[in-house]
Amino acid sequence: MLIILTYRIHAIEKKQTNEDNKEKVGLMQGRAYAAIVFIIIAIITCIYWMVKGTPNEGHLTEWLNIAVRVMHITFGIAWIGASFYFVFLENALNRTDNVRDELAGNLWAVHGGGFYYLEKYKGAPKTLPKNLHWFKYEAYFTWISGFALLFIIYYFNASAMLVDTNVMKLTATQAIAISIGSFIAGWLIYDLLCRSPLRKKPALFALAGIIVLTGFAWFYSHVFNGRAAFIHFGAMIGTIMAANVFFVIIPSQKAMVAAAKKGMMPDPQKGKNALFRSIHNNYFTLPVLFVMVSNHFPGTFGNKYQWIVLAAISIGAAGIKHWLNLREQGRLSVWILPASVLLLLGVAYATAPQVSTAKCKEISFAEVNAIFQERCVSCHSSKPTDNVYTAPPNGVKYDTPQEILVKKDLIMQRVVTTKTMPLNNKTNMTPEERDIIRCWLEQGAAIK
Repeated sequence: MLIILTYRIHAIEKKQTNEDNKEKVGLMQGRAYAAIVFIIIAIITCIYWMVKGTPNEGHLTEWLNIAVRVMHITFGIAWIGASFYFVFLENALNRTDNVRDELAGNLWAVHGGGFYYLEKYKGAPKTLPKNLHWFKYEAYFTWISGFALLFIIYYFNASAMLVDTNVMKLTATQAIAISIGSFIAGWLIYDLLCRSPLRKKPALFALAGIIVLTGFAWFYSHVFNGRAAFIHFGAMIGTIMAANVFFVIIPSQKAMVAAAKKGMMPDPQKGKNALFRSIHNNYFTLPVLFVMVSNHFPGTFGNKYQWIVLAAISIGAAGIKHWLNLREQGRLSVWILPASVLLLLGVAYATAPQVSTAKCKEISFAEVNAIFQERCVSCHSSKPTDNVYTAPPNGVKYDTPQEILVKKDLIMQRVVTTKTMPLNNKTNMTPEERDIIRCWLEQGAAIK
């Protein structure tokens, strides 16, 4: 009997040792990966400073933009997909029909030619499985790659991409400090709101959140140029989402797992706190997705009241997500979806371009080309003379009549309609010059 007991104790100790070793190996691997990432960042930073001010700067920046943007999108898809899926599970769980006492609910699903059966425990199972998957790295790497994009696109060229002296006169250093500081401030305000008594009053909490986010939209639009204002709004929300995972959701889950390993009942409040923040992240996803693509639509960030446009689209997108969540719960809401769609349609109507209707004289290409040579080719040329751009942005060049003609639709949108080019009107294009370009385009954009 003593021998058997000794053997069982040894087996238990060996099992615990193996689990501890796995945790140590996992921790070491994580640290190794982090070290590799930091080494790569250090190498790229050194290369950037070596080529800064040379024609290779633009080439390096473009490839960094491509690589990091693809990473950001890929990790973002994984994170948002996980958010959508798990909130769907929470909403769609069967909680009443033949559910065991230890379960909060279950769900049958079919996908990819197979049947799946999922269960959610009220606390934790009596015995934890050997392999427990954690959903966290999708969030971390989405934020890290997004922050890297801020450096590549906005911080490295802060004087051109971030600062607009027509909005606020700032140095590049001041603008970057405000940018980073605003992310910290956004998280602290949101976290305080989550810990306040308002968390128990969903309607008032949502209203307070809308007011805070609208305030940030207004702030960014009065500090940075329109494009940067939109991106910073999304980056601030993304920072809140990642901080939710890092500071609340994962620590709560670790505490629950630790309790379960000791045979104790996990604190249910930990789970509620994690779910509370996870649901917020779910509502943030559609506004963040809009911001990610907004840079391609100057009709939004180029509007005179850009902060109202940003706030309204964010509210409308979150409203649609709320309707979807209610639908997954089997609850019917008659007004939320139509109201959200009408709000978005209203934004589209309100942002319709107000193009000058002044009468046009006959405009020759020579007049238009003279404007482009004076106001545009300092950046948009095979050999830019701009003090920031050493390569033509997005490969757009206006060196020849054919290169101007092929971009006529883009010119109408960016130069005439939204007036978002030249960037921050750095070369001081006048309203009269924009009218000359408009007239030339309306007259058929002839280059002979």
